[in-house]
Amino acid sequence: MVAALATALGAGVVLKTAPTPPPDIAKAGKPQRGAYLARAGGCIACHTDTKGGGKPLAGGAPLDTPFGRFVPPNITPDPQHGIGNWSRGEFARALRQGVAPDGTPYYPAFPHAYYAGLGDTDIADLWAAFQTVTPVDAPAPASDIAFPFNQRWGLWLWRAVFRQPARNAPAPDRSDTWNRGKWLVEGVAHCGACHTARNALGGRSLPDGHFAGSDALPGGDSAPAITPGALRENDWTASSLAAALSTGLMPDGDVFGGAMAEVVNQGTTWLSPADRRAMAAYLLNADPPDPKD
Repeated sequence: MVAALATALGAGVVLKTAPTPPPDIAKAGKPQRGAYLARAGGCIACHTDTKGGGKPLAGGAPLDTPFGRFVPPNITPDPQHGIGNWSRGEFARALRQGVAPDGTPYYPAFPHAYYAGLGDTDIADLWAAFQTVTPVDAPAPASDIAFPFNQRWGLWLWRAVFRQPARNAPAPDRSDTWNRGKWLVEGVAHCGACHTARNALGGRSLPDGHFAGSDALPGGDSAPAITPGALRENDWTASSLAAALSTGLMPDGDVFGGAMAEVVNQGTTWLSPADRRAMAAYLLNADPPDPKD
């Protein structure tokens, strides 16, 4: 145990003292595609306090957790209170590595581990989209993190123990639709951020807890298991799941509530029918019939 902790601490120190430099992403992005990815990634839902009448991307509603209250920051292109002074490379590093421009780590309340698989084109498109947002010259309220979790240096140790690599690489033996669903579900749409079990320190319980559901969401909310078996036991089909990601209507006639209602309203309902079908196919581990058959 002592040796393992020493190794983890050493890895954390290396990460802290030598974070990977921001990448050089020179290509111009496509704002329309970037806006689509921002919807898929929950940027609007998380960073906009819709219920409080907040302006788009100017800071989200507080997230109350056992570790304290996290407030999603202003990510409009305002140079003082948003990301207006960031470079495209700093933006890429924030998304893919969870590291701020000043080299400090972000808390895992920001699901950067899921964005790690975004390519340079994805980053460029997202960056272009954020440049079209109206700047908001006001800071989001400060987060209120309890001690000792407010000591950011500890996040390097946490990462050394709990941060997992991206899981959205394509499987060569599966269909394009299934792989597209995997890219969305395991990546930018970060379904596992809510639907995966976590340990007492907030680390994802992988692989056993993958999509096994969680009772420890912010504000005391919970998320059900969305493994293929759990979905089928609750009468979900690929068709009904794809439809629910558009309408919020479940097979039993009820509607999504809580955080999932926000995910649909601010995110998945804006996706293409093909992408919603792909997400459903992946979650149910079901490839669609070959159109040539």
